[in-house]
Amino acid sequence: MKVAFITRSTLFTVRGGDTFQVTETAKHLGEFGIEVDIFLTGQYIDYSMYDLLHFFNIIRPADILYHINKSNKPFVLSTILIDYSEADKFYRRGIYGFLSRHLYSNQIEYLKTIARFIKRKDKIRSVSYLWHGQKRSIKKILNNALMLFPNSKTEYDALVKYYNCSTAYTVIPNGINCKLFCFDASIKKDPSLVICAARIEGIKNQLNLIKAINNTSYKLLIIGAPAPNQLSYYKECKKIAASNITFIEQLEQHALLSYYNKASVHVLPSWFETCGLSSLEAAAMGCNIVITNKGYTSEYYESYAFYCDPSSSESIFKAVENAAKAGFPDRLREKILSQYTWQHAAERIASSYYDLIS
Repeated sequence: MKVAFITRSTLFTVRGGDTFQVTETAKHLGEFGIEVDIFLTGQYIDYSMYDLLHFFNIIRPADILYHINKSNKPFVLSTILIDYSEADKFYRRGIYGFLSRHLYSNQIEYLKTIARFIKRKDKIRSVSYLWHGQKRSIKKILNNALMLFPNSKTEYDALVKYYNCSTAYTVIPNGINCKLFCFDASIKKDPSLVICAARIEGIKNQLNLIKAINNTSYKLLIIGAPAPNQLSYYKECKKIAASNITFIEQLEQHALLSYYNKASVHVLPSWFETCGLSSLEAAAMGCNIVITNKGYTSEYYESYAFYCDPSSSESIFKAVENAAKAGFPDRLREKILSQYTWQHAAERIASSYYDLIS
């Protein structure tokens, strides 16, 4: 079987969780006899070479509509439904900030798509998107997909709630590279070391994290590159950071190992998370997890994580403090290694592919 993965145009230049989801899933599908080619949405694709198209990121429907209309091929979709609206309301400035506080989420995403096109940062390949808008375009894609692959049951419930979705689905949780992220019990944890590995941007909420940890007994390492369109946010983070906060440029996954090994806590106080890939990686290596209570995180971490309210620096600090004092729950690591690996995800996807094609 041959499958085309079709993704956002900035998948490799502005790396995020979906970058690893796409590349790792493609790699492991080969173990199940499935050949995968990865395409950015603007690239030419000879659709006739593929049995199936597999799209990612439903919040970018303009990228998907073009290929659906042109190919006339069956397709599946990894939805990755993320709600940026709360982060936009808190951190956007000027006219865009004003609009974010007065429009619905789908209206804001529509304006973002238009803005990327006007600034020549992206293309709108599907003219129909312009008159259908964000919500109607999403509904059209969801209704015509053979199957959806949400990262959690909670995510699928959100699709039903916001888009009246009834398409068949299989939950495909995000995962880790279990050969790379291996816990070493011989390495002693630093009880005062806290890390946050994530792209630096409003939705990841590093600003409130810095406010929470500033001038405390904890050492906070913020590991990641700023999002290209949020350099002012990055500068604000650096401006308010006290001497116990250190910024480290984005690292390759293997370079993160030493930090995961030494830190006692990994914190991701985002305004929204599907699961937080860096949190999964850190937990696999024995870090206690502080994670947002917004999004789909509780389905992954259950009672094994320390949850915080991203709007409250006090809540973030309290969660970090509790996590730093607590013992690590071995059952969380066991759950990750048994359920949340890229091989496990690929196996579930491969099974769905074969069922659909047959």
